[in-house]
Amino acid sequence: MNPQPAQIAGVYHRRIGDIVVTAISDGYLDSTLDVMRNVDLEKARQILRDAFRPARRTSVNTFLVHSKGRLAIIDTGSGNYLQPSAGFVQRNLAAAGIDAKSIDTVLLTHMHPDHSAGLTDMSNGALLFPNAELVMHENELAYWFDDGEMAKADPRSAKLYFEAGREQVAPYKNRTRLFRDSEVFPGVTAVPSLGHTPGHTAYLIASGNDQLMIWGDTVHVPEVQTAFPEAGMAFDTDLAAAAAARKRMFDRVSTDGILIAGMHLHFPAFARLRRHGDAYALYPEAWVHTLDAPPPR
Repeated sequence: MNPQPAQIAGVYHRRIGDIVVTAISDGYLDSTLDVMRNVDLEKARQILRDAFRPARRTSVNTFLVHSKGRLAIIDTGSGNYLQPSAGFVQRNLAAAGIDAKSIDTVLLTHMHPDHSAGLTDMSNGALLFPNAELVMHENELAYWFDDGEMAKADPRSAKLYFEAGREQVAPYKNRTRLFRDSEVFPGVTAVPSLGHTPGHTAYLIASGNDQLMIWGDTVHVPEVQTAFPEAGMAFDTDLAAAAAARKRMFDRVSTDGILIAGMHLHFPAFARLRRHGDAYALYPEAWVHTLDAPPPR
């Protein structure tokens, strides 16, 4: 027996009306809670201990959108740029029977490397989605290509975010579309949720009576940030704005009962959020075993 047998592929389908959304796992990233801000770290560690979670193992997810005969992917994972426990989008696309050449649109939530480094093979500059249009909020390019902003960053951040981001998107220069809001793909509406980065964007998928909010990086440590919505991350571009956007998103999806998915919710990442006083709780959706089966009610 192989001493390290692989699990089943990180692929999960969910129907939203006439649209099919497929969660594609990129893997995970491990780190500490020291990068959290505006929260008592010992309380945060206790929350994770109580949830039987390692001390910040972060799922990295992307999502395919099959709509009107077209195919988009929301975010691209971390490619070959970050930890060896991540970078599996291309492998899991193949496991799902998807050729990356068939994807006509890449929607980015933002240009952090665990979202955009999968655009390009960083070893040779080759496009990993060679037939896709790259679509993102106009603030993202304006900020990450601003030399003045890069000069303010520490050397690690300048390399990890500014320089790498520029390298990742440069090959798509002639096929890039920017937006402020509105519908950006059939059945997909951009919901700017600015703060984590200047152009951080969620995407609302709607068809018939069904809706799904793919909320990007609204949370990085789900158990902690739902308990303490003001808790942010050191890599939030604007900590206060990110917290305000998170609270608005929490209020919207919990009040309206909208199904959610996120880039850092535990795979396959479909869940609902409920308010409990000043805090919230996530309730992962029960596994839907066949694509056309009605979701659990």
